[in-house]
Amino acid sequence: MMIKRFRVQATAAFGIESVVADEVKALGFDQVTVENGRVEYDADLSGIVRSNLWLRSADRVYIKLAEFKADTFEALFQGVRRIDWAAYIPQEGTFPVNAKSVKSTLFSLSDIQSISKKAIVEKLKETYATEWFKETGPRYSILISILKDQVLVLLDTSGDGLHKRGYREKGNEAPLKETLAAALVQISRWKSFIPMIDPLCGSGTLLIEAAMIGRNQAPGLNRQFDSEHWNWMPASVWDFERNSARNAIVEDASFKLEGYDLDPRSIRIARENAEKAGVADFIHFQVRDVADLSSRDKYGYILTNPPYGERLSDLREAEKLYGVMGDRFGRLDTWSWYVITAHEGFEASFGKKATKNRKLYNGRIKCYFYQYFGPRPPRRPKEEIEND
Repeated sequence: MMIKRFRVQATAAFGIESVVADEVKALGFDQVTVENGRVEYDADLSGIVRSNLWLRSADRVYIKLAEFKADTFEALFQGVRRIDWAAYIPQEGTFPVNAKSVKSTLFSLSDIQSISKKAIVEKLKETYATEWFKETGPRYSILISILKDQVLVLLDTSGDGLHKRGYREKGNEAPLKETLAAALVQISRWKSFIPMIDPLCGSGTLLIEAAMIGRNQAPGLNRQFDSEHWNWMPASVWDFERNSARNAIVEDASFKLEGYDLDPRSIRIARENAEKAGVADFIHFQVRDVADLSSRDKYGYILTNPPYGERLSDLREAEKLYGVMGDRFGRLDTWSWYVITAHEGFEASFGKKATKNRKLYNGRIKCYFYQYFGPRPPRRPKEEIEND
């Protein structure tokens, strides 16, 4: 493989692109640009591996193979065919083609897929001198993304979405994606010296992601990725980056995370998930009603994802719950509160207007992240910070 540097895209849910960009920059990548739904940057092979292991809020990591305009299927075919596909896909490789199209002349996804697939096959024939590709080897998934007739050809290095950390086999009915949960923790600017409570913790995702951040634990450490099976991605690169990630974990980390839920099954699942994630010793889970919320800590964060009620009867219950939350949270008036919900009338039921509101998407569900800022917690003594 002659190519050593790549233009990489980390895709992101709407509203958290800036969070992903901050993560990308923190990993040391340069030439970073931010657009709707994606963050682009330059990376080598090690950088691609590091991105998959460490990006907490991104959906997937792609290599950008080409970008061109196409308002006819012929232009699409020729643009895809120009790519040196044999540099990426071996003769036995499996190469499914997916497509998406927004505000473009070419809108039939099945036609975009089949024509792009045909172009790839025609190009591969030139190198491998065969008429038939069995596609029995590792997967090289390709995405043809068209926006306003501008085509992006992307090679998926991740495989399963990055939200699949490997710790959440079970969840509640409306699970918060792990990637969004990690973004919310980062948006809140939580630090490990600040106590955090999720009084409606469900399967524990918010607190588990916070614990992984507090321990400096790479979210992708316990899963597999498509690109680690590619013939031009050396196993030694994966081994080195995984070992580096393991060595980066702060084993003696100390922070106070508490999760409550009225449902004993949810608490049981949350504990199981935390165990799988390797952070069970860092989170206290307990069956407890939000109406009983209290804390002896003067400062802290509440971060939660309450039910929002899709049916009318559930909506009334949700609004009643928001009223209870407003009362109990109000008793912790030196704390900061962070609530994500899809219910647009949350503030009215909660009884307080948020300091800040941010529109986000959990999958395809439009949500709002209501942020209520309390007084800034006092900083720890300098010697404690230096010993982190």
